[in-house]
Amino acid sequence: MLELITFSTLNGVLYGMLLFMMASGLTLIFSMMGVLNFAHASFYMLGAYFGFEISRRIGFWPGFFIAPLVVGAIGAVVERYGLRQVHRFGHVPELLFTFGLAFVIEELVQMFWGKLPADYRVPPSLDFIAFRLFDTTYPAYRMFMFLTAVAMFVFLLAILTRTRVGLIIQASLTHPNMVAMLGHDVPKIFMLVFGVGAALAGLAGVIAGPALVTQPSMAALLGPILFVVIVVGGLGSLSGAFVASILIGLVQTFAVAINASLTDVFGPSVGAALGDLGTVTVAQIAPIIPYVLLVLILIFRPTGLFGTRES
Repeated sequence: MLELITFSTLNGVLYGMLLFMMASGLTLIFSMMGVLNFAHASFYMLGAYFGFEISRRIGFWPGFFIAPLVVGAIGAVVERYGLRQVHRFGHVPELLFTFGLAFVIEELVQMFWGKLPADYRVPPSLDFIAFRLFDTTYPAYRMFMFLTAVAMFVFLLAILTRTRVGLIIQASLTHPNMVAMLGHDVPKIFMLVFGVGAALAGLAGVIAGPALVTQPSMAALLGPILFVVIVVGGLGSLSGAFVASILIGLVQTFAVAINASLTDVFGPSVGAALGDLGTVTVAQIAPIIPYVLLVLILIFRPTGLFGTRES
């Protein structure tokens, strides 16, 4: 039992930090522009594929640094020449634009890399055992993923709270007109933040690609859970996104690890009364648990755990 709790906690925190790497950028974009970017998970997928393509040509480490920059540049271009043009027509056209962009990116990925999973592997320099606990080994690459996510969180927090650029960005979140009157180029700040948000998603894709499956459907698989994170944490709240990411990561990981049903817990009599429902295990319903949490949050606290605006 202690082994199950220890490794489920490690994996849950790791998964949560991976979610936060994407949710942080999406949260900043929503705070500044009021846009829920449905294509955000597609930038995560692009990061994985660009990382794969660069790694097979010149190595993993160049891809680790170059791929997020390329994805960030694509995100900045999308904001400048796409999203900014439809912004004046209201939120619905913005949502439709990002929704359509997600399909375009998925089709382009299938066109260039095919529909089968890419052979994106863990680099040899990180393909070893980090430590052994309870006679179970823990891969070094997972520790690398965790440390990268923590470093990103610390860096992002330091930029937003300790630098002049961060202060301007935070001011633009709440008082864009005042920031513009002080002489700052607010549209350029929007483009910068959108690009940085896309780059963070791309970085998540680069490090998650070798550990998970790099395939054209990876954005569709992770996209919905990403919106659960930002709604549960609170739309526009960076600290809320962090807490919600860890919470959902832990909840889903522990749920997958628990192979128990109501019959196992309360006995055959309860199981007989419930029929087939009594034999359903927690692991089987694990994929829907975050969405149940989402529904409960929307019912009892629509602003989310830390948010201030209505979801």
